[in-house]
Amino acid sequence: MPTPNEILAEALTKAEQLGSTPALADEKIHSSIEYVCRCLSNRAGVRLLMSCMLAKLDRPGIDPRKPYTEIGGPDSFSGRTYDEQYLTSFTTANRLPCNSTTAFLTPALRNQDAMLTTATVLVGRPAQVYSDTLQILDDVANGRVSAHDVLVEAIRHLVLLRNENNARMESLKARLNHDTDGLPLASEQIVTLLRQHLACKHSSRLPVLIVAAAYQAVSTNLGEQARPLRGHLAADRQTGAGGDVEICLINDDRVCTVYEMKAKRVTIDDIDVALQKIMALSPRIDNYVFITTDVIEDGVAEYAAGMYEQTFGTEIVILDCIGFLRHFLHLFHRHRTRFLDAYEKLLLNEPASAVNQPLKEAFLSLRQAAESDE
Repeated sequence: MPTPNEILAEALTKAEQLGSTPALADEKIHSSIEYVCRCLSNRAGVRLLMSCMLAKLDRPGIDPRKPYTEIGGPDSFSGRTYDEQYLTSFTTANRLPCNSTTAFLTPALRNQDAMLTTATVLVGRPAQVYSDTLQILDDVANGRVSAHDVLVEAIRHLVLLRNENNARMESLKARLNHDTDGLPLASEQIVTLLRQHLACKHSSRLPVLIVAAAYQAVSTNLGEQARPLRGHLAADRQTGAGGDVEICLINDDRVCTVYEMKAKRVTIDDIDVALQKIMALSPRIDNYVFITTDVIEDGVAEYAAGMYEQTFGTEIVILDCIGFLRHFLHLFHRHRTRFLDAYEKLLLNEPASAVNQPLKEAFLSLRQAAESDE
């Protein structure tokens, strides 16, 4: 009997061989699988579907509608185990457009402990992702389609989506006009470009990339560098990080500055939480900087400034994201293009769960428009 990894490898080979040809004849089931796989706003459905199909192929006696061991009985299983132990490495290695984390920790699925029937109400948007996924699980359970065909079809759509995304990205990058003989973008043009990018939907990760790119561009000048970025959804208390971006001296692992990003107003409660983290860090850091895309209230800024003596020498400050960017670009004016290139590289290397494909394409289109001579 093949192992789960061998099952996935065989399904991938079959999917690539099929190309644009569907793996199954039933048009209704095919359309449902296609919708679940291509719904960019909710990627939990496709991982739920693939983990249940993988479990069914690995253990034919199980019911694909029972991916929770709490259900009990010989036909239930741990969908999260199949998802985390096999699908994560499989989708990452093959650059398939899926979330980097398990579907079973999403709000709609993490508290379930009963069989997933077509009558189950999974709260999430869009609702069709869940209703179609539940219907496919029911189709497999009742023999209307095989788990193998569903798995192959799901992987086939992911491969097609990956290839389409790659082709669009390469086309956009090819149209960028990096003319070394012409004038590079001015600092204020870069500010405008990134302000437009921050205004796009699902842009909460972008301030992290702005700060990280700034340090990448001038690390030699500063004698400081940003540590490798952690996952978008990784909590500081789980990773041991002080914040979203940690800065240390070159050739020295000691963190000297921590940046924490907020897509809302920074509050006094946020300052108090930061204070607890600062006091727990060893050795003590020099600066704890909040970067916000919202309004900075005077009272909160004054409260943060008053923490200097209480922290025995750590300054807490709140900066506006665009203000930080503008000051950096004018202070290091000769390195502004290096900064923009670093930002682009960080952006394009981010997993889809942190920066989705439309947001990456939006930046390339905005940069192309800004750099165009026409």
